[in-house]
Amino acid sequence: MERLISTTDEQALRAILDEAKNVVVTCHMGPDGDAIGSVLATTLWLTRLGKNVTPIVPDAYPDFLKWLPGADRIRVCLYHEKKVRPIVDEADLIVYQDFNEESRMDSLARLVAHNRKARRLMIDHHLNPVAKCDLAFSYPELSATCEVIFRIMSDMGGYEAMTTDEATCLYCGLMTDTGAFTYNSNRPEVFNIIGELIAKGIDKDRIYRNVFHSWSVDRFRLMGYLLYVNWHYLDELHASIITLDAEERKQFGYMKGDTEGLVNMPLQIRGTRLSVFLREDTEKAGRINVSLRSVDDLPCNVIAQECFNGGGHRNASGGHLLMSMPEALDYTRRSLQKYASLLKD
Repeated sequence: MERLISTTDEQALRAILDEAKNVVVTCHMGPDGDAIGSVLATTLWLTRLGKNVTPIVPDAYPDFLKWLPGADRIRVCLYHEKKVRPIVDEADLIVYQDFNEESRMDSLARLVAHNRKARRLMIDHHLNPVAKCDLAFSYPELSATCEVIFRIMSDMGGYEAMTTDEATCLYCGLMTDTGAFTYNSNRPEVFNIIGELIAKGIDKDRIYRNVFHSWSVDRFRLMGYLLYVNWHYLDELHASIITLDAEERKQFGYMKGDTEGLVNMPLQIRGTRLSVFLREDTEKAGRINVSLRSVDDLPCNVIAQECFNGGGHRNASGGHLLMSMPEALDYTRRSLQKYASLLKD
């Protein structure tokens, strides 16, 4: 596998890590498998190098990721801001994982901005990075931030020392950000990395089961309800819209991560090109969070940017709307009509 980072960047990274003592590793709000996997892999890696590392995430992350090695070390800013603040203040290095601008940290961004002495390191795979960092590794062409971390570690000669726990976290992030290798993973390097991680002793089958086969009874009923009652199929556009409001969350005892993967399900329907999931934000009144998934060359990131105040990858993007759910559903229906030629292609 060819080197990912230049020798100049490797030297710069080594210098930053050598000088660091107290490190905070963080990610974007609404952490997913790649965010948590990259945060934990980096936490374990830097701890092994003798650093004092604290993983801090902006808000809650899904229960199906809490089995990952090192997850018990994660601090959630939303619930423990007073305890998190001094840790952030004392950090001399803050590592940004799986996001490209500070606003993606939500309220944690204020605490990070307050610390002006700490150096910033970004490791990411999203388009158009704007976060201000001392050193940034941004590779949008790669499948996941966990792939970026694996390649960096390998380029620095760190593969031999990589532990099974680190490899487990990296595999989890790579697996979840590609839908178990069903999209954004059509490169030989991805499968070379999988082989290298398996050689480290990971149990890839168990990782898959822990993430995708860990539903509660309430989650199972919620998914059935959403697909039967709240699913809107736009046959003429080969597109799908699913909605979830706050009352329905309460009705089914919603837990963080209960709708993970739901937006991908309509893409199993023959001919479907785009799937959109609208869910009411329980913590920010009047806000609808939007997830988009597409297949082949349909650029859902363009749709996210032009219609939903968002962006992302070609086949996996997100955004938000500031309106009620009925308004959001009507707006989405009308907005998708503008892309009829793309959707029908």
